[in-house]
Amino acid sequence: MDNQTPIAELHLKTGEEVVGFYLAAEKELRDGKNEQYLRLKLQDRSGSISANVWKEAKKCADLFDAGDVVKIKGNVVSFKGQTQVSITQLRFADKSEYRIEDFLARSKIAPEVLAERFFAFVDKVEQAHLNKLLHLIFDDKEFFSRYLDAPAAKGWHHNYVHGLIEHTVSVASICEFAATMYPVNYDLLVTGALLHDVAKVMEYEGKTNIEFSDAGRLIGHLSMSDQLVCETAARIPGFPEELLINLRHLILAHHGEYEKASVRLPQTLEALLLHLCDNLDAQAVGVSQLIDASPPNAVWTEFDRLNNRYYKIFRPI
Repeated sequence: MDNQTPIAELHLKTGEEVVGFYLAAEKELRDGKNEQYLRLKLQDRSGSISANVWKEAKKCADLFDAGDVVKIKGNVVSFKGQTQVSITQLRFADKSEYRIEDFLARSKIAPEVLAERFFAFVDKVEQAHLNKLLHLIFDDKEFFSRYLDAPAAKGWHHNYVHGLIEHTVSVASICEFAATMYPVNYDLLVTGALLHDVAKVMEYEGKTNIEFSDAGRLIGHLSMSDQLVCETAARIPGFPEELLINLRHLILAHHGEYEKASVRLPQTLEALLLHLCDNLDAQAVGVSQLIDASPPNAVWTEFDRLNNRYYKIFRPI
């Protein structure tokens, strides 16, 4: 893999043929004008790129699964201002041919820095029961190790190693600022920020390809986070019922809308602010990832299927 071209540099090879190993993060057989073609999302530590197999797509698709590393030969092309790879040859790559670490996208912030920032927020929570709750959950070294490595999403935002804790620290930071602007209970709001996605540790699985676990699909992280909080609070003598109900509401309402799988609509100021702060970080980072994945000369990002739009890229003169 010495001559491997990182995905972030493939735009420099437009019009050229490339050969290399890449993680097939996504694969989808689609219907073309005359026959099916295979649409791929190739990934390495530097980013991701769209790729297509135009000939014998079904035969090629049977060679590997999403999450496998493949060796490809193809031509780097520009389509509607976006760099893509038109694959002419593809094969499954044996594990002896690569290091999986080379293909796993991860946070740009060092995990030890994220952990330090996370526990700084834990220490700012002064309410004794909430502070105890946070420590009981996150002082568990095995659990926190999984939490530290977990992604925050499958496909839109923070969908990489250490993505969950990065997102959580960002949401807590925005909530902290909001607490200086509006009459909220700081300890409750920040605790809700730190716990709102905690069960994503159980919702997603897979090291090379982020997939939903059975519990993630059937129950979801809002309900599982609520269950974890209830079970942990039961271990704390005298945990106030009113405090627990309000914390649970923050977790169960943070998606904001029933159409977006929220269990409840936000009905307290703290719950409303948590939803808005969570959505701000998720949407801003999702768009930022689209911009980062665009070549330097791109004017527009790739199409955002979640929000049904393209984004104009502003490049200062």
